[in-house]
Amino acid sequence: MGFINYEELYTDIQACQKETGDLLISSQKSFKNLCKNADAGDLKSFTKDITLLENYCQDYANVLALLREKVENFDAKEYIESGDFASQMVSYCRESGVDIKGESLSYEIFPYKIKIDNENLDIMVDRKKVSTFRPLSFVNNIKMSINKLMKVSFNPLLFANELADAYDLALLRQSAGKPYSKNADCYLTNLYKHLTPMKRFRKDYDIQSFAFDLARLYSADLKNIDDGRAFQFGPSRNINKAIRVLDKDGHEQFLSTIRFY
Repeated sequence: MGFINYEELYTDIQACQKETGDLLISSQKSFKNLCKNADAGDLKSFTKDITLLENYCQDYANVLALLREKVENFDAKEYIESGDFASQMVSYCRESGVDIKGESLSYEIFPYKIKIDNENLDIMVDRKKVSTFRPLSFVNNIKMSINKLMKVSFNPLLFANELADAYDLALLRQSAGKPYSKNADCYLTNLYKHLTPMKRFRKDYDIQSFAFDLARLYSADLKNIDDGRAFQFGPSRNINKAIRVLDKDGHEQFLSTIRFY
C-alpha cells in the first residue's frame, strides 16, 4: 500500500460536508414553504414541496453513503502501524516549531510523553488517550496545551526553596548518620522522590511536570534562595538520571544533578 495521508481523506470529507450543508439549507427552505402552503391551504404547492423534500432527503442519503464509504475505505490500522501517522506528526511539529524527539512508537513533545498504541490505535499523551487520526490537529492541540502551560503562573523562588528543602533532606538521609558535605551534588530524580513521597502525589505531579518546573527554574533569572544559598545544575555520565528540558531559547538541556552552596 502506498503512503497514507489523512489530509487527503479530510479534503473528501470537507467536500461532502459542503454538499450536505447546501442540501440542508435547501431542504429547510422547502420545509418552510411546505408549512406556509399547508397553512394557506395550497395543497397543489404543498404536494410539490413534499416531492422536493423527498428528493433532497434522497440526495442527502446518497452523500452520507459516499461519506461513509470514504471513511470506511481509509485504512486507519495501516496508517498507524506503517508509521505514516508518526512521520507526518513529526513533520507538522517541525513546521510549527514544536520541539519533538523520539522515534517509532515513543516521542517527547516537551513536557509531554507521547506513545503510539498500535494495538488499540490510540495516541497516548502522558497515559491519557487521545482519539485522533489527524496528525495536524493533534500537533495544533499539543501546541495550544504547551502555550497554556507557559501562561500558568510560576514562582521560581518558591520552587527553588522547596527544592532546597528536599535537597537537604536527601543529603541527610544518604549520610546514614555519618559526616557529609552539605553542598554535594544530588540527583534531581532523587529529589523528585522526596517531593512526591507517596504514589498518589506522583499521579498529580508526575516526572514530566517536575521537568517542566525545572526548565522554568533553569531559565529564570534567579541566583539565590531565601537562606542566601546559590544553586547549580550539573550533568552526569549516567544518562538514566538525566532529565531532558528545554531552555528559554528552545534548546534541549540534560539536567542530572543540583547542588546548593
